[in-house]
Amino acid sequence: MKILVTGIAGFIGFHVARALLARGDRVLGVDNLNDYYEVQLKRDRLAALAPASGQQLTTVELDIADAAALRSLVADERPDAVIHLAAQAGVRYSLENPHAYTHSNINGFLAVLEACRHHPVKHLVYASSSSVYGLNAHMPFSVHDNVDHPVSLYAATKKANELMAHSYAHLYGLPTTGLRFFTVYGPWGRPDMAYFLFTRAILEGKPIKVFNGGDMARDFTYIDDIVEGVVRVLDRHATADPDWSAAAPDPGSSCAPYRVFNIGNNQPVRLLDFIEAIETALGREAVKDFQPMQPGDVSTTFADIDALGAWTGYRPATPLAEGLAQFAAWYRDYYGQREDSNQP
Repeated sequence: MKILVTGIAGFIGFHVARALLARGDRVLGVDNLNDYYEVQLKRDRLAALAPASGQQLTTVELDIADAAALRSLVADERPDAVIHLAAQAGVRYSLENPHAYTHSNINGFLAVLEACRHHPVKHLVYASSSSVYGLNAHMPFSVHDNVDHPVSLYAATKKANELMAHSYAHLYGLPTTGLRFFTVYGPWGRPDMAYFLFTRAILEGKPIKVFNGGDMARDFTYIDDIVEGVVRVLDRHATADPDWSAAAPDPGSSCAPYRVFNIGNNQPVRLLDFIEAIETALGREAVKDFQPMQPGDVSTTFADIDALGAWTGYRPATPLAEGLAQFAAWYRDYYGQREDSNQP
């Protein structure tokens, strides 16, 4: 298959593209290489893809919100499917720069939908987020739960993506599957994520900020588990749910070819336990700076992955200690090489 991967220079996009190339797919990757975090890391991810890709990889620097450019690319390349991972990420940053989120996550997603409508693809798989659960306190979070109370603009844009995808599935028969990722971590990760910030600070002997006094929990999910879930979902196209009822509508499916799944580890970990696991992986103790809860945050995330398991036969299960050990080894290697290259 030829698969368009948006956000290919991003954390998840890079790993998904690598998995697709490894199984013999052709990958058309787009990314705008913005400076939300260090651009060199994004360029290094692309460079890491190149040796194993042969003629199977094409990358284009493009802003997905440029609807005309994206539509022209899809018209020329005619991908069989689209994995849409490009987005403006980050809950806290959405409080500082809200327009970046409407640009990338709303206008950009609309451009993707329109490109897929005018040049039909077999399946559109797109990234949603566990953040859509917002004020919902029913645990574990289920795709059958109502998600109408987001607590950040980022979460609201991801919820909007699900609604937009449903409308295109209903109006144009475009098969769409949304994946609610739960706190993804691993090698080549995002420097704005807590585990990355903690690792950097611990190795530099600086304090780490621990929000809500450490009284938080997250369903940390290793990147390889995310990738496996994405690829399995890609291969099983969204279909209408024959049991769906307009009288008692299930938010996770529809009478249109529309599905939504959680991808999480199904095992929330207390923040302080998570920090302890990082300390173990690094062999160093953290200096903790306890802070209050931040606006837009939620205290706990916990993924119900029964729907994903039933649909794909897959359930993420990488132990936290194993995943963090892999990240710590990559971090030391990557930044060690960067530092060595900067030496006179």
